[in-house]
Amino acid sequence: MSQTMRAISPLSWGGPEVLAEIETERPEPGPAEILVRVHAAGVNPADWKVRASGGLAVMGTPPILGWDVSGTVEAVGFGVTLYRPGDEVFGMPRFPHQAGGYAEYVTAPARHFTRKPAGIDHIQAAALPLASLTAYQSLIETARLTAGQRVLIHAAAGGVGHLAVQIAKAHGAYVIGTASAAKHDFVRGLGADEVIDYTAVDFTEAVRDVDVVLDPIGDAYGNRSLKVLRRGGVLVSIASADEDGLLTEAADLGVRAGFTLVEADYAGMRAIAALVEEGRLRAEIDSVFELADAAKAHEYGERGRTKGKLVLRVVQG
Repeated sequence: MSQTMRAISPLSWGGPEVLAEIETERPEPGPAEILVRVHAAGVNPADWKVRASGGLAVMGTPPILGWDVSGTVEAVGFGVTLYRPGDEVFGMPRFPHQAGGYAEYVTAPARHFTRKPAGIDHIQAAALPLASLTAYQSLIETARLTAGQRVLIHAAAGGVGHLAVQIAKAHGAYVIGTASAAKHDFVRGLGADEVIDYTAVDFTEAVRDVDVVLDPIGDAYGNRSLKVLRRGGVLVSIASADEDGLLTEAADLGVRAGFTLVEADYAGMRAIAALVEEGRLRAEIDSVFELADAAKAHEYGERGRTKGKLVLRVVQG
């Protein structure tokens, strides 16, 4: 007999009000998959973008949002030897296909997860995967950041930004962040060497000879950021594939630019877990909401003023 679970589903595409708690069939792990009892689920801009219009995500029936998961292995499918029931894991399964993190249970390939570091709880762990993988893949793999390079991170106090600052510092970079004045102490506390108040200063006049720019904002930020790169530098956008001829302008200036989409990544998650265990990476938790209050979390997040991450608590305690 099949079992059921609670989940949060958009009953249609639209504003936060379309999110509703439903009861749906609990998934079962297939070959090479694990069933995870979700303790906490991270909330990301990708979630509310999908909720608004469906976006590029490949959603299931019913559609269930959420890709950041931390929890306990409940069962393993045929052929899985990496984990056993009771193991604590975290990860970003299946993106951009539906993972269904806003639910009591999730199934996914075993290697879309890695073991949760013992020194953090599930709330902390659930805040990490999507944002930290985005930062890690953008900086370390796409831009090939090396020690001593100068990196500019926009929205350095945000979900991706505050983790990117720490990852860049852990790899020996000189880090410059943009943030409002009220968040400068926070960003410096993450390890940033310089912080620019984007509300008072034009960063294109304050920064020069940057090796790498990470742009999570889009709009005109990408084109403007090209001006601060040294020849041969790299702009990685996680907001826009080609905003206003960005790629053409970059080529003319002798720099490399492009859009990257985060991928499920076992090796990347292990690298992130290692940074956490070494004390060099930690998610700032702005607010924690109960699963049933997912709509409130989306309303809060869409204001664009969060410092760090939002998390849904699925299991109490």
